[in-house]
Amino acid sequence: MSKILIVEDNEKNMKLVRDVLQHHGHATLEARTGEQGVQLAIAQRPDLILMDIQLQAMDGIAALRAIREHAALDAVPVIAVSASVMPEDQRHIGSSGFDAYLTKPISLRPFLAVVERLLKEGRAP
Repeated sequence: MSKILIVEDNEKNMKLVRDVLQHHGHATLEARTGEQGVQLAIAQRPDLILMDIQLQAMDGIAALRAIREHAALDAVPVIAVSASVMPEDQRHIGSSGFDAYLTKPISLRPFLAVVERLLKEGRAP
């Protein structure tokens, strides 16, 4: 069973992602802020992290940078999840070091395909 950390401040989005992942046999951890996400990642060492980009105080990009400062988390894939469809935002997110990028609202099949691929293959070298 894989352990997946969901960092999401919207309750409805959190519930949807949690329910889908748990239905497919994954254990989930939940954080509502970037800071909580970093702390949980360090303490729990999840197999995968789903990171909302637009979070209060510490956004998802800053949280990713903080996570990457910990060598023990180097191999953990992090997927950016954002409602932003502006091309410049997507380029900025894409160049920030995430292993994948998914847009909200999530589409079930592509979402699960990316999650399963990264759980199986891990981060690209």
